[in-house]
Amino acid sequence: MRPKATILCFSIISVLLFNCRTKTEKIEPAKTHTSVTEKKPNILIIYVDQLRRYSAGFWSEKKYKDHVQGRPDPVITPHIDKLAKNGAVFTNAVSNYPLCSPARGMLLSGMYPEQNGIWNNCRKDRDDSLRDDIPTMTDLFYQAGYNTAYFGKTHWHKNDPLFDENSTYIGTTAAPGGHYMNTYDTYIPPGKSRHSIEYWYQSIRDLHYDPLVYSNDSSAILGKKDGELHKPKIFSPKNEARLIQSYLQNENAMRDTLKPFFIMWSINPPHNPWSNSNTDMESLKKNYDVDKFPQIDSLLVRENADFKVGNYARHYFANVTSVDNYIGEVLYHLEEIDELDNTIVILSADHGEMLGSHSRKGKNTFETESLTVPLIIHWPKKLKDGQINDVLFSVTDILPTTMAMAGLKDQIPDSVEGKDFSKLVLNTSVSTIKKPEGVLLLLGNSRGILSERYTLCLKQNKKPWDTKEGRELETAYLYDNTEDPYQLTKIELDQLPEVSNALLTILGKELKRTNDPWYQKRLFSNIIVYPN
Repeated sequence: MRPKATILCFSIISVLLFNCRTKTEKIEPAKTHTSVTEKKPNILIIYVDQLRRYSAGFWSEKKYKDHVQGRPDPVITPHIDKLAKNGAVFTNAVSNYPLCSPARGMLLSGMYPEQNGIWNNCRKDRDDSLRDDIPTMTDLFYQAGYNTAYFGKTHWHKNDPLFDENSTYIGTTAAPGGHYMNTYDTYIPPGKSRHSIEYWYQSIRDLHYDPLVYSNDSSAILGKKDGELHKPKIFSPKNEARLIQSYLQNENAMRDTLKPFFIMWSINPPHNPWSNSNTDMESLKKNYDVDKFPQIDSLLVRENADFKVGNYARHYFANVTSVDNYIGEVLYHLEEIDELDNTIVILSADHGEMLGSHSRKGKNTFETESLTVPLIIHWPKKLKDGQINDVLFSVTDILPTTMAMAGLKDQIPDSVEGKDFSKLVLNTSVSTIKKPEGVLLLLGNSRGILSERYTLCLKQNKKPWDTKEGRELETAYLYDNTEDPYQLTKIELDQLPEVSNALLTILGKELKRTNDPWYQKRLFSNIIVYPN
């Protein structure tokens, strides 16, 4: 048979067979090995500077107030309250090192200071800096295919005199370089120190209406280049909230909309200074003026508060409420663009604020008001709302927990020292979760343990910021946070020997696990129970 005749015959037979088959059975689509994968969740981490745990309205509601150590603040935060009630609230979240730079280093790296490089606030006379050669949360999500963006305060980079007199980044100390642009936080140039952050909008210094801004988005800084100083003269949370909405809308092709996004928003207020010029006064007059709170003691409700020291409470709470308002704007926009349900929103803070308690301002101490921070996780698509979790949650735990929730558990580096609590958050296999008995507390001159009931503190004979070695133990004590919620009485270790020994044993294990310098030198081994 000729070739053409063969082909024609075969074609006729094939058509006849196909027609015959369609009369007797339904043809199913061909099966393939490809499957539609579920869309990865977006991530939004809102990290508020100096927001203490109980400065939120929901703590005063019946469901939550029994979980408060003492009394919560009379503050108005409707948007944070909504996040809490529609998400998971962690009642024992702690800033292991209650200071700006060390806390941020632990958040980003999931590692403790000895491994991440930050033992004190980054400042122009110090060498503290987040290591470039370690993977951070932004690196890991970028590697997993996420758009990465950062808005707000950084404060993780070594401050060097690499600027000209106009605060333009030169990159060298040689003229016209040789100038510092700020005392503490400083501009971070493109490269490894940005840790794979694609969209960059950095706000520097604590003047909320006059931040120093650098960005790689020229449209956000009046056409300037990355490294050139911009001064927007706008209340920083308001400014950043608008820019985040622009980023989400992708107005200037800032991101690949086919990818999920990872956004970190580090909000500077309510950090000090607390003055009229640094406060949202409209918020103060509307919510906290003398017509509503005639005396400062009606705002400072904690029984350990010194009213003279905490006389800035109106300004602090006014900025908390203002921050809440701009958080609400971003959340509303996420809902408008139909992304809120598939966005893991995590709200926390780098540390708390003493607000006159124990006659102190600020942080950098082991009292509750300084150590404890909010932690709310909100994810409508997967998370059962209204959760209250009492697990002791450390700053280092945020990285592995977030990655595991996003389906990236197998991409968490072995170097990460935090714990993965994703199963607890997602309310599955809760019985298999081993909760820590105590978490490590750190300061430049102190170490301690926070358990569900007690705070243990060991303090050296030096200031937290001193570089000299403190070889002597100045004080060692406990707080019973159940019987003494305002920590009015320090308990000597020998008054509760069994409790003290148990906590000192946990302390020894944690110092070893985190390769802490106290463990390396076996400091105070006559008291701390170090593992063999």
